[in-house]
Amino acid sequence: MELTTGWPPPERRIRWRDTCRLVPSRFPAVGVFDRVASPGDLDALFELESWTNDRINVELGALQTLPRHEWVAGRPHASVIMAAFCHPRPSGGRFTGEARGGWYAGRALDTAMAETVHHRSRELEEIGGLETRVEMRLYLADFSAAFHDVRQLSAFRALHDPERYDRSQAAGRELFEAGSNGILYRSVRHRGGTCLVCFRPARVENVRIGGHFEYRWEGTQTPVVRRLS
Repeated sequence: MELTTGWPPPERRIRWRDTCRLVPSRFPAVGVFDRVASPGDLDALFELESWTNDRINVELGALQTLPRHEWVAGRPHASVIMAAFCHPRPSGGRFTGEARGGWYAGRALDTAMAETVHHRSRELEEIGGLETRVEMRLYLADFSAAFHDVRQLSAFRALHDPERYDRSQAAGRELFEAGSNGILYRSVRHRGGTCLVCFRPARVENVRIGGHFEYRWEGTQTPVVRRLS
């Protein structure tokens, strides 16, 4: 796909610590992938438990979206990592489609928060529910790998459209199929912010919980945000 004369984008090797990803805290922090030493042990666990454990059945079904060699297990929050790839949003993300997700994160907390507030507010508007609260869990993660860099707006403005994801999803699919680890891009919701999407579960390193927040909508698109103790 020829998006611009600068296509494909350059690769940049990054070593970023403490990137920020916020997800609703109703999703469990520990799952089946945290309970085994390696992906090879999953078969025995499924055989023992999947007949009676609905949650394992759900995780097992979601696994079909990823080839086995990409599974991660036996590390802290392995299930959280896998969930990002196995449970994409129905309409996909900026660079990922509905069949396979990715690990989206902000370089800084303010960026991750602005992105999630925007998307949650849009979802609540659609159902007429701007009077609610959502608890969010912050995950920190590190990255040390080469990513394709589309932050240069003069060349890649089409990939930063605030409303349409068709061209950016096509670009993400092309880079993913060519073996890309992921994409660095400008935040559309937080001026000056930087985001990344990682396409490969194994590249998401040192995941840990960084805190919890409450988003409280009181009739407007902008919620009150507070950190929970």
